[in-house]
Amino acid sequence: MRLENKTALITGASRNIGAEIARTFAREGADLVLNTRQSAAELEAVAAECRELGVRTHTVLGDVADPERVASMVAEGIDALGKVDILVSNVAVRPHKPILEVSVEEWQDVIATNLHSAFYLIKNVLPGMMERGSGSIIALGGQAAITGRPDTAIVTTAKTGLLGLIRAVAAECAEHGVRANLVNPGSTDTSRAHPEWYPEFEDVARGSAEHVKGIPMGRQGTVQDIANACLFYASDESSYITGDRMNVVGGRYIV
Repeated sequence: MRLENKTALITGASRNIGAEIARTFAREGADLVLNTRQSAAELEAVAAECRELGVRTHTVLGDVADPERVASMVAEGIDALGKVDILVSNVAVRPHKPILEVSVEEWQDVIATNLHSAFYLIKNVLPGMMERGSGSIIALGGQAAITGRPDTAIVTTAKTGLLGLIRAVAAECAEHGVRANLVNPGSTDTSRAHPEWYPEFEDVARGSAEHVKGIPMGRQGTVQDIANACLFYASDESSYITGDRMNVVGGRYIV
């Protein structure tokens, strides 16, 4: 098993990509600290699946945009399981709207959730990683970290900033054995709790032939596709890769 004797902290683990990363890491032997902001029942269901796979699993509720809660959440996870070897910063919100319609409050909220949260998490897991001389930090970006698109100013700004943060952390922490990388999911077959964030799908259904015709692979990604990329960065198979990004987008950015 590729993650045996490792402990991973995964945020946004109650559903979709985060939940699949948790299950994938559990199958590979990682103990888990799983987070969500408020979906306690869903998180516990994912945790139960992971425990059935034989790994220790601890759940924590908390808003990762709150620096004090992040500090206490990481401390609680370390107290429960002893350490954090792998961080997966997965939480994000993605409202799509023209920039002239974006309020100051929306701008601040999205930047806090999508970018500031990664800084808070990294700041709290790094001391232990540096002390042990090893660690893998993985952040979830998106196509917004590859190129800009209309009506995505806040998300594109946050995800591009996330790439910069990952590169800076990688450069600063490589000498301590800590790696940092970004996984960019493309269109993925997840459930959407906020369909109003995606007005582009009011006329064209997600996953339809019309939607995927611009994707060279001819399909949306699956949550397993994204989890596999995260597993690679979490494992020793990527031990000589840091400050990099993996575009799991079906070739979408090349056309």
